[in-house]
Amino acid sequence: MTSEPTTPSRTTHSWTTPSQTIGPFFHAALPWADGSDVDPDGDVTLTVRVLDGAGELVTDALVETWQADAGGRFDHPEGGGSSFRGFGRCPADATGTAVFRTVKPGPLPAEDGLVQSPHVDLSIFARGLLHRVVTRLYFPDEAAANATDPVLLSLGSDAGRLVATAVAGGYHLDVHLQGAAETPFFAV
Repeated sequence: MTSEPTTPSRTTHSWTTPSQTIGPFFHAALPWADGSDVDPDGDVTLTVRVLDGAGELVTDALVETWQADAGGRFDHPEGGGSSFRGFGRCPADATGTAVFRTVKPGPLPAEDGLVQSPHVDLSIFARGLLHRVVTRLYFPDEAAANATDPVLLSLGSDAGRLVATAVAGGYHLDVHLQGAAETPFFAV
């Protein structure tokens, strides 16, 4: 006597693997000794303080900067041949602040013959984020250039959140990751 083979009953599930957040290992593992010296001879200090949605300091954030040199050129094969490194990486300290020594960048060409106001691109890595967030720091003493910058113009009344405050020896920007004062972030 033969019998039909039986197939064990089983339930098939398709599960999504949980995403991995990006911190806090970045804070401890990725910086290097001169990572905060975008230009060791630079005469400008940039401070970027990172705050969460409740306004609390994010002391284990990591901030990266990317900027042009004073002539508006990047260290990139398509950037006009500058030897300026233009890149910095610094962990936040106990005050949630990353400090960079650099030079003030020059204006940059934009699409349609427009000009971008001098700025520094910022990437923020912090606990709880699935991906870095990207924003910019603009300079308060570039009011005329800021008034025609195509990125700032696209932000309307939020544009002021990207303009740093002048402080002794440089500039300071608070980056709010969430909340009513949230910094504008860009899709990249």
